[in-house]
Amino acid sequence: MTAQPVTSTLRDEILQDNFNHTLFSWSAQKGLNPIVVEKAEGVYLYDYNGKRYIDFSSGLVNVNIGHGNQRITQAVVQQMQQVSYVTPGCITKARGDLGKQLAAIAPEGLNKTLFTIGGAEAIENAVKLARLYTGRHKIIARYRAFHGGSYGAMAAGGDPRKLPHDSQQAPNIVHVEDPYCYRCPWGQQPESCHRLCVDHVERVIEFEGPENIAAVIMEGESGTSGCIKYPPGYLQSIRALCDRYGILLIADEVMSGFGRTGKWFGVDNYQVVPDMIATAKGITAGYIPLGALIVSDRIAEHFNDRVLWLGLTYSAHPVSCAAGVETLKVYNDENLLENAAAMGSYIEQQVQMLMDKHRSIGDFRNTGLLGCLELVKNRQTKEPMAPYNAKAADMGIMNQVAAKLKELGMYAFVRWNYIFVAPPLCITRQQADEGLAIIDKALEIADEHCY
Repeated sequence: MTAQPVTSTLRDEILQDNFNHTLFSWSAQKGLNPIVVEKAEGVYLYDYNGKRYIDFSSGLVNVNIGHGNQRITQAVVQQMQQVSYVTPGCITKARGDLGKQLAAIAPEGLNKTLFTIGGAEAIENAVKLARLYTGRHKIIARYRAFHGGSYGAMAAGGDPRKLPHDSQQAPNIVHVEDPYCYRCPWGQQPESCHRLCVDHVERVIEFEGPENIAAVIMEGESGTSGCIKYPPGYLQSIRALCDRYGILLIADEVMSGFGRTGKWFGVDNYQVVPDMIATAKGITAGYIPLGALIVSDRIAEHFNDRVLWLGLTYSAHPVSCAAGVETLKVYNDENLLENAAAMGSYIEQQVQMLMDKHRSIGDFRNTGLLGCLELVKNRQTKEPMAPYNAKAADMGIMNQVAAKLKELGMYAFVRWNYIFVAPPLCITRQQADEGLAIIDKALEIADEHCY
């Protein structure tokens, strides 16, 4: 009978320590109400009051294998007992093992990896490497993409989180429109689409001078911008443009890599081979920070007799690499890619039934277990439930929806008029039904604001 007061006191102490002494990303610091997580297992988080939350966003779409897998713990402990750190000029077995595993799953011809600390660093080094290799300076990227929170990665993205830093953004980034079929910038309908989005990219290449463009960077599959799916043939056409003009293609697989889309990498769904893959998140399923830049043999060979002017203190950190080695084994041993594809198809079927019930669902875009519900006030006008880059005053309805999800026991990523559906790849049908039932209930709030 005395356990609850002790737990409540401990929870309050933890909460105050965090509020008093830490800062929270992407947030005004007052008025926050975070979950105080005590433990996590599988697809669930548990707070200090014993409440269980189904994690329908895999943390930040990175805990692909689920929470609390002790195989990773054991691999990390074993590595730390052997050697916890060496400089990047030294090598360890874990580094070589992970590099070999990545070469085995990457598209053909990408066999060498530069290890980084996370996704933003992978993007930063991809951009630098593209410029070193080509001798060109411009990078073409998409407006609705997010590539990381460092200056270079943030400038490469078009996500509005960069706007407060705009005056200091990295130079020579050129943005293009997205192939956002649900809200086509060219007013095209799917049945009459003439791939004006591809023509647009080629025009920008011509305007900027092909001889100046080092790389085009595209997500393997769109993530936080709303899971905007590439229309058939789009990514293949971008690859062809790059080949025509001698431009490198960088695939940002930070979020879409490691089984998230039902394939090892998002580009595998389009049979496209990029020149570089920048990735992170699922490489260790978020258990320990690690990023990777996987490059083509052609690029790697270029630096056989030239200095590779890239480096990080924690590149190829042995403990992180050991976590990565074991994580990749878990994907295979537990058939997580196959489960992601199967559960993605199942969720798509179930969401179709939700769309029949809830007129607030304008669109659902999904690949494997990387999906997003786009909520609208009217399906004909497509007026969003909250506008793009919504200010706090515009988020009233969606905040109510998000609060309801949390109240009912769901941890979910809600942004603007989007609800993301990206649970761990180990999710079962029963757990998917549990999560969708919570979304079903929360959507009743959104439906009240439809016309």
